[in-house]
Amino acid sequence: MGKPASQCIDVTYQKQTCNDPAAPHVSHGQEDWSRLRNHQQNFLRTTTEPTRFRTIALLEDLQAIRAVAFHPTGKLFAIGSNSKILRICASPDLENFTNSDRNASQIPPPPTILFKRTRHHRGSIYCMAWSSTGDLIATGSNDKSIKVLHFDADNCTQVGPELELNIHSGTIRDLSFVSRASGSAVLVSGGAGNGNIQISDCTTGNTIGQLKGHSSHIMSVYAAKDDIIASGSNDNTVRLWDLRSQRCIDAIATGDSCVSSVCVNPSGTLLVSGHEDGGCMLYDITAGRTLQFFKPHTADCRSVRFSPDGHHLLSCSYDTSTILMEMQHDLECNIPPYSVVAQHDDKMIQCRWHPFLMAFVSSSADRTARLWTLDC
Repeated sequence: MGKPASQCIDVTYQKQTCNDPAAPHVSHGQEDWSRLRNHQQNFLRTTTEPTRFRTIALLEDLQAIRAVAFHPTGKLFAIGSNSKILRICASPDLENFTNSDRNASQIPPPPTILFKRTRHHRGSIYCMAWSSTGDLIATGSNDKSIKVLHFDADNCTQVGPELELNIHSGTIRDLSFVSRASGSAVLVSGGAGNGNIQISDCTTGNTIGQLKGHSSHIMSVYAAKDDIIASGSNDNTVRLWDLRSQRCIDAIATGDSCVSSVCVNPSGTLLVSGHEDGGCMLYDITAGRTLQFFKPHTADCRSVRFSPDGHHLLSCSYDTSTILMEMQHDLECNIPPYSVVAQHDDKMIQCRWHPFLMAFVSSSADRTARLWTLDC
């Protein structure tokens, strides 16, 4: 059962606020990105050079940064760290990122912080997600709690008291909002404990169901289209669930390596999992069979995510690298072409795509979060 926590008293603001005329305006449509998106797509179709990404913003913390997530407009991104700090930052003007900005020896500037809570959790922030409408942000922690904030993106302010959910017996490893056209926002979450995935109503804070079937800690949950949930566990399986019936519809054994991360492509036909041994599995959901298992990384593959158009897959690892894979190939007969496109100075923990562009934000044990954009 969740309960409204006391009103936040340690919200601080740095630099510009959204009400400042000089601050970036948070608009609500992909049309804002159409020109840059078209330019990036044309570049990828015609270039013969290796794909490269460049850091255009860098945020430093005193401790490891674990969790990152773009707002659904792409105008904001959130960062959560071991230092218990939640930050919401303005995305730089990617449209006007020009050749004059591309000095490889220059340290990238920090992003503008629009909202900050210095003691958001009692422990480290392990995971976070925005609702599809962008008015809710949820975070999970090793303090065993989930916090859900109502957020006004236009003014960069918290609206009303937070909702705190104490429904897990261990660290919250991952959570995801379920996209629905109407009704209360629904959150699925998992972590250390009995292997059950919790389903929560974000209006009431009530637990409205559980997905039972895993026999060990949940490491990753992903809400795909049509109320399909994917999950990965330390029990060396990936499971697919129908949220409406709350039943497991597929259980996939993944061999001897624990599952660290899962995702599903936008069309809902292909699942990818990242594993503790650095491997990735490609699974055809429609046919119900594994297509490939290969090892693009040399250490734990902590994060996998499809690009917004589903044409590319981004994976990051404890081997400090981010790899970009091209997914428009015969995936049954061939391993997808891939290359290293970004790197941190220590273990990489998460990477999350911009909702419309070939740009992403990454987190690392090197105590930084970095915003990357396609070098084109």
